[in-house]
Amino acid sequence: MKFAVLVFPGSNCDIDCYKAVEDTIGQSVDYVWHTTTDLSAYDAILVPGGFSYGDYLRCGAIAQFASVMGEVKKAAEAGKYILGICNGFQILTEAGLLPGALIRNNGLKFRCHQSQLEVVNNSIPFTNQYSQGEIINIPIAHGEGNYYCDDATLAELKANDQIIFRYAGDTNPNGSVENIAGISNIAGNVVGMMPHPERAIDQLLGSEDGKRMFTSILNAWREQHGAAVNS
Repeated sequence: MKFAVLVFPGSNCDIDCYKAVEDTIGQSVDYVWHTTTDLSAYDAILVPGGFSYGDYLRCGAIAQFASVMGEVKKAAEAGKYILGICNGFQILTEAGLLPGALIRNNGLKFRCHQSQLEVVNNSIPFTNQYSQGEIINIPIAHGEGNYYCDDATLAELKANDQIIFRYAGDTNPNGSVENIAGISNIAGNVVGMMPHPERAIDQLLGSEDGKRMFTSILNAWREQHGAAVNS
């Protein structure tokens, strides 16, 4: 399996994503610059966190026009796996690959700490190694992580099981509607989330609950391609 980690001017979690792939599943992974116009060689695309283009205008608003995003859209349509983390989630919503928007945290402060997440949907390629309803520990680091959508979109997200993660209990750190921390497209092959699973792959980092996102992707890919899955 081959992973691409996109790199925009201002990305700062690209190295974390690259190392997470190497350390958790040992698959091939490349950094891919934002000017790239061909992603056909890749099975999964990671859109990392950071401050793409300095977050000027609006988080992700400029990155959506990068050359590589046209290829990301083609990859999504082809059923390839796309994971946007933090700023990557913002970019995916701005590009129209996921519904809704990320706005300023309701306290207007940058939040950086561990967060408890509930696994709401474990039936997609990114979560098949988790249990439904499981509480996992994944860190956040964002100032614009408040997920917003209108009532009609929220109803669709619920009806289609597109809510993948919620902040557990009453621990909502940013004011996101319905405590939403991560969502998917209808097909389930595109996911955006504000918490950082790539920063939770070893107990030395405070949690290894993020490892299973990467093993889930590999597991799904192997099943799709009829290959034996390693335990």
